[in-house]
Amino acid sequence: MCLRRKRRIKDYLYGYNRRINLMKWKELYNNARGKLNPRTISPFIDAGGVAAAILTDSGNVYTGVCIDTACTLGMCAERNAIANMITNGESKITKLVCVMSNGSVGSPCGACREYLMQLDKDSACIEILVNVETEKTVKLSELLPDWWGSDRFI
Repeated sequence: MCLRRKRRIKDYLYGYNRRINLMKWKELYNNARGKLNPRTISPFIDAGGVAAAILTDSGNVYTGVCIDTACTLGMCAERNAIANMITNGESKITKLVCVMSNGSVGSPCGACREYLMQLDKDSACIEILVNVETEKTVKLSELLPDWWGSDRFI
């Protein structure tokens, strides 16, 4: 096969994979944003002001919303989505997006970063969307460098 044709095939595949990647970010963002539904459950519990969507290595998407309580025993949207994923028999995340009530995206809090990191030996590679307009992402390892438990997975 000539070099020019190989290059065209490579460029086509790169473009195809990039479109798939971008499509997944938009899909994840839209899934999370669609779950936003800020509401008061009781005088002690508010829910739905933040939503998260995660993509697993098998291609499934799981979502969750935050549940804020007066006694601080609530649950962040990311951990709620993870609970849904684990309930459905999966444990390996490849991508995560967290959508705030104004439609912007944010990165996981410290507790969620720790929770995410403890899930799997490859969790450091989880991609997190940090800017919806530019589709900028960071790896979990960038948000939680030199994680204390990495040697326990060996």
